[in-house]
Amino acid sequence: MEVPTFKRKHYGTPQSTILIIANYVVFGVILSISGGKANWFFWIAILLLAFYNFFNIRKDREEYTKARIIAYVISIVIMVAMFFVFKIKGQTL
Repeated sequence: MEVPTFKRKHYGTPQSTILIIANYVVFGVILSISGGKANWFFWIAILLLAFYNFFNIRKDREEYTKARIIAYVISIVIMVAMFFVFKIKGQTL
């Protein structure tokens, strides 16, 4: 008699979650390198991050459900708010 083997399905971490985490890590590194100031390096790095986001979302478009799109937009809004909070307070990371 053969014992059935149950395989656990694991799909890995969704690309949308990896993108959100990568955005926060890169944003923190950019703020640290630029000294918390919005100089030319900061804006070029943010522009490159935006291009990366655009092409990554375009490549994995079928994965982005309504809930994941809402989570992504909320994460971007939080990053913008963090930028203004750090700019107003004059603090660096």
